[in-house]
Amino acid sequence: MNQLLEELRAGLWAVWNRRWLALGIAWGVCLLGWLAVALIPNSYESETRIFVQLDDVLAEQIGIGANARERDIDRIRQTLASAVNLETVVRSTRIGDTVTNGTQMEAAIEQLSEDVQVVSEGENIFEITAQSGRSDLSDSENAELAQTIAQRMIDIFREENLGGARGEMADSIEFLNEQLAQREAELAAAEERRLAFEAANPDLIGGAQAIAQQLSATRAELRSVESDLGAAQAALAGLDGQLASTPRTIVVPGSGSPQSTLAQAEANLAAMRARGLTDEHPDVVAAQRTVSAMREQAQASGGAGGQLNPAYTSLQSMRVERQSNVMALQSRAAALRAEIASINASAAREPGAAAEAQRISRDYEVLREQYDSLLQDREELRLRGQVENERSAVQFEVVDPPTTPRSPAAPNRPLLIFGVLLLGIGAGTGTAFALSKLGSTFATAGQLERTFGLPVIGTITHTFTEAGRDLRRKRFKYFAAASSGLAVLCVILLGVEMFQRSTMA
Repeated sequence: MNQLLEELRAGLWAVWNRRWLALGIAWGVCLLGWLAVALIPNSYESETRIFVQLDDVLAEQIGIGANARERDIDRIRQTLASAVNLETVVRSTRIGDTVTNGTQMEAAIEQLSEDVQVVSEGENIFEITAQSGRSDLSDSENAELAQTIAQRMIDIFREENLGGARGEMADSIEFLNEQLAQREAELAAAEERRLAFEAANPDLIGGAQAIAQQLSATRAELRSVESDLGAAQAALAGLDGQLASTPRTIVVPGSGSPQSTLAQAEANLAAMRARGLTDEHPDVVAAQRTVSAMREQAQASGGAGGQLNPAYTSLQSMRVERQSNVMALQSRAAALRAEIASINASAAREPGAAAEAQRISRDYEVLREQYDSLLQDREELRLRGQVENERSAVQFEVVDPPTTPRSPAAPNRPLLIFGVLLLGIGAGTGTAFALSKLGSTFATAGQLERTFGLPVIGTITHTFTEAGRDLRRKRFKYFAAASSGLAVLCVILLGVEMFQRSTMA
């Protein structure tokens, strides 16, 4: 700790011993620095804030989501400070008064890109900052130019949202109309080719795939008809058997006819046998003779006197109906077999035509799908454009309009003036201390001992005469006056700067 204090005292003595050099360097650095600060032109900054509204229920219904609109706003924010927009600002302000060629325009745009900033604050607030510090303009003119630049950026922002969006929408719709017209002409030509081919080859409509589908459907229908035909034929056969076992006429007992008498005799014979009488029983034998005689008599009469059997008539009608159904199914099956043979013959006879039919059908379907898709896209885009134009899906308002700045935003001269003062004092002090290290003198006895490694017996104090002390006091006063002058000059410069700021405001 003692050694540190000793080094500090040695450093202060070294600087004090060369105080006039340090003061001179401080004056030189301060004067040059303050002159440089005075030559820096004032820069005036104008700020404005814009609130962007993204919520729109109707826009959400037609598919204009908040994310899509946020991307549009972000795109506008990124392109707002583009070279094209900045060139518009240059030409519409007094910056363009001195621009006469392309090189000067590029330089003006590059400088303006550094002076204009667009910053997003949160989700819906955009801050536009415009700065102007041209050396060929006065402070009031720079302040007015900064406000003008900020206002032009607002105008460009509005044009990008309204006019630009509407122009892009109109261009997109026009492009879709051109594409639709082209697709419509191609679709009409494909339709003509398809109709001409179908007229020339009616059996090859749809190509090989359609022929295969038609053949498969026809075969499936033939299988169904054959199944129905088999069922109908089986039903007809069963009905024929039932009809063969059904008598055409029936005998009604008590009518007096040979048939009715025969029926009565047979009934009596059956009743006797039912009672258990055998064939040898006299009554049974007599009844059998009676039945035989009556049967001969009925056969001799030719069966006349019987009535038409209603069951036989009904079965005959059903047989006619089922026979007609069988004949119809047989005709349909024959027609389907002929159609299958015709399809196979056509496919085998014209394989190239079948491939051509398939190609024409495929081209037509592709063009029709493209046309329908473009038509749907155009209607959706037209509806979206109407919503954006009439409902203004992206609405914004100026929260803080750009005002003419009253005080310069840069440079911060008070801070620079004070910083130059500290820099001058530091430069003078540092130079004096560095020169002391280059010399061969020692400020303290301890430094002498550490340097040579020998003990110091003692030191001699520097004494002054009365005249020397007077001269020393006079020089100290001169030094204090010069140092105070440097501080006073710094205060004066600060006062002048504050006065200028107050008069500007």
